[in-house]
Amino acid sequence: MSKFNDLITGEKPVLVDFYAQWCAPCKATAPIVKQVAERLGEKVVVLKVDVDKNQAIAQQLNIQGVPTLVIYKKGSIVFRRAGVTPAHELIAELEKHL
Repeated sequence: MSKFNDLITGEKPVLVDFYAQWCAPCKATAPIVKQVAERLGEKVVVLKVDVDKNQAIAQQLNIQGVPTLVIYKKGSIVFRRAGVTPAHELIAELEKHL
């Protein structure tokens, strides 16, 4: 958990994709997150967190459905949405915090 906290408290906005291997909508979200990462490059940090392998983080953050996408800025949540979110919406949200 401390490594996760270190990653989300930096200066760059951080997009975290909470997913599960067995989740069909998560598979649809994967290329969207990749597209966002490619578009914004070094300006943002993109993390993928498997909720089955990281249950403590998922519980602490009250992740109840996957995929859940969360954007952090300096350790604070500035955006959170469960379900598939279009790339243009994620890019617009992240650009607000650059």
